[in-house]
Amino acid sequence: MSTLLENISDLNDMVMQGNALEAFEKYYDDNVVMQENNSEPVVGKEANRQREEEFFGAITEFRGAQPVKVTVGENTTMVQWHYDYTHRDWGVRNYDQVSVQEWQDGKIVKEQFFYGS
Repeated sequence: MSTLLENISDLNDMVMQGNALEAFEKYYDDNVVMQENNSEPVVGKEANRQREEEFFGAITEFRGAQPVKVTVGENTTMVQWHYDYTHRDWGVRNYDQVSVQEWQDGKIVKEQFFYGS
């Protein structure tokens, strides 16, 4: 069985290689709950897949994504990311974000993203 560190490292590698949607399919539970800051959570893999596809489909130039720090705790991982891309609706985005993942049986069951506006 893979450890949380192995799982989050593989997921991060997939994102850096431009395979975020494949990572989503591999590591996210069917009932995953995802939340941006304090916005209303999005429940279920299908609804979150659509949200992810819309986000990545709106990126017009991807310059990089880099995990700055990774923390592993009991059934929890946290990743500080640095992102640099251009979004069709939001323009140039160059910022840090912290993603907190709760894991169960090798899958992410809840993820919340924290970032400034």
